[in-house]
Amino acid sequence: MSYIAITMRAGAAHTDLLIAQLSELKYEGFEEQPDALIAYIPAVDFDETALEAELAPHGVTYTKETIEQTNWNALWESNFEPVQVDDFCGIRADFHPPFHPQPAYEIIITPKMAFGTGHHATTASMIKLMQGLEIKGKSVFDFGTGTGILAILAEMMGAATSDAIDYDEWSVNNTLENVAANGMTKVKVWQADKLDAITGKYDILLANINYNILLQFMGDMKNLVKPGGKLLLSGILPTDEENIAAAAVSNGFIQEGRIEKDNWLALQFYVPEA
Repeated sequence: MSYIAITMRAGAAHTDLLIAQLSELKYEGFEEQPDALIAYIPAVDFDETALEAELAPHGVTYTKETIEQTNWNALWESNFEPVQVDDFCGIRADFHPPFHPQPAYEIIITPKMAFGTGHHATTASMIKLMQGLEIKGKSVFDFGTGTGILAILAEMMGAATSDAIDYDEWSVNNTLENVAANGMTKVKVWQADKLDAITGKYDILLANINYNILLQFMGDMKNLVKPGGKLLLSGILPTDEENIAAAAVSNGFIQEGRIEKDNWLALQFYVPEA
């Protein structure tokens, strides 16, 4: 499968908003540069009219390039750098040397297009919230797993089970590769775009997706979290915080945590004990 790379001349003031808007148009990967944003989308999903409608109000110009699947690894390997969240979690590719000094957890991620390498503020903030949770022996569900990074971290932290889904076949396959690369045995991943077929309940639900999906599935997420369980959300702009929090509260969640990084939010909620 080939991809379209859209390079937009956009400053920091537009970048966060563009990522949020383009995520809703099935753009699956983003690379932030000092004076540009590169967005990647499967060629079969590319709609130039829809793209221009999103960019026109911002006065943003763009160029496009077709990238064949065979060239994708080389492209990402050339730009992928290790990233570390405090002394808690380090993320690197297999061609990077181990961290020194070693963080508490080290995750190897194959740098393909699936979202979730730890570089973006949303993923880093989810990891930081997970740092404050007691995960050992708990059941975890990762909704929109991307590279599988959060599901993998959950197993490393001692989760009894770590289930993950993503709507995109590429992401599911990349997660399976990353699970194997890290020697994980408890991460189960499958392709799905809904939650209504999921049975059972979880101690912790992770959802690093986007505003509209979080709102759409808030009730379904509530049905999957046990009493006393935790819900971690990210992919939220500060302007959307009030609506997300209101939707969570109306579905029975209580907010107990918040992280803001690079104009993105991660929010933590819990379900009261029965």
